[in-house]
Amino acid sequence: MSSPLKVETDPEELGFDPARLARIDEHFQRYVDDGRLAGWHAVVARDGQVVHSTVAGARDAEAGEPVTDDTRWRLYSMSKPITSVAAMVLWERGLFELTDPISRWLPEFAEPKVYVKGSSSKPLLEPATEPIRVWHLLTHTAGLTYGFHHAHAIDEMYRAAGFEWTAPPDLDLAGCVQAWARLPLVFQPGTEWNYSQATDVLGRLIEVVSGQSLDVFLEENVLGPLGMTATGFAVDDPDRLATLYVANPATGRFLAADAAGVGAIAREAVEPTWFGGGGGLVSTAADYHRFTRMLLGRGEVDGVRILGSRTVDFMCANHLPGGQDLEQVGRPLFAEAPFHGVGFGLGFSVVLDPVAYKVPVSVGEIGWGGAASTAFWVDPVERITAMFFTQLLPSSAHPIRTQLRGLVYQALVD
Repeated sequence: MSSPLKVETDPEELGFDPARLARIDEHFQRYVDDGRLAGWHAVVARDGQVVHSTVAGARDAEAGEPVTDDTRWRLYSMSKPITSVAAMVLWERGLFELTDPISRWLPEFAEPKVYVKGSSSKPLLEPATEPIRVWHLLTHTAGLTYGFHHAHAIDEMYRAAGFEWTAPPDLDLAGCVQAWARLPLVFQPGTEWNYSQATDVLGRLIEVVSGQSLDVFLEENVLGPLGMTATGFAVDDPDRLATLYVANPATGRFLAADAAGVGAIAREAVEPTWFGGGGGLVSTAADYHRFTRMLLGRGEVDGVRILGSRTVDFMCANHLPGGQDLEQVGRPLFAEAPFHGVGFGLGFSVVLDPVAYKVPVSVGEIGWGGAASTAFWVDPVERITAMFFTQLLPSSAHPIRTQLRGLVYQALVD
């Protein structure tokens, strides 16, 4: 069972004003009071020591079950950094180069076609001028997409093939990857950024290279060594799984996912049909705190080293074409705020210019979030890690992530 998160030291000793930290609770309690969120868990730490950990509201509003320290949360895209770290474990063993074409292991991607123009029913395509390489998967520059974007003709083709929020029930990860390989790319590999199923394809690459299923490889090489005992593709304690909610577009208040017609998503975490490295993991705040501590420790926590320090430094650099930010090189983002001044590394965002971002964070901050409004970040300059867990689709419903950043940094007074 995952250990509970407790405040480990006096916040003032680590540069925080406790009264100002309390503003986090006051602000997000209003989200519960007015029905925007059912419940949440916010955690702030510095130098790996928790200075603030608060739960509020219900993990299941209908049943009256409160959020607790050991509530299980669907990570959605907060799975991506974990899968990316797992891929770099293999890279450190010399089993692939970042420049290797993925068709070496996934031959279905040997001759990808790229969208030029036209509708989803009659698209004009051209051959890819560049193979999809491993680094394209890690940086979402492969040309893949998501069906839920609703922004491109190829997105529509994904939905027609059964890929929007879930996958056809008869497909495992290998089958999903083969299906995506048959669909056109949105752009030539390496030329743009588009949030996509790329990390799921990366998960399949891990399986082929390692000879293990993704769940086993993650357990043996990342989750197990870090002591993330409550993290996995299936819920270890279904009674503690938070209910998934959807924001009512008219009122902003939460609705049960089943009532909104997406019950299949709500049940997916309990009985996964495939191991989605891009969005399939379930975890607790305590477990994910271990993961963020590892990133802050440049690959190591409590004497356990997952990656070399220089590997983590390299992952935290901006790998977007031409050193551009996500607004310059990216397709429209599924998020609640623009990403001016934010680049992308090997598995997570990287802050390049806080002034352009309009959030008082540090250059080099890494982080990401999930579709159900979860988020985390790691600030190597201020040595801060922070996380927010809730279960509300979509993440664009409320400006939770930027608000949390402001609330954390205004409490820092050293």
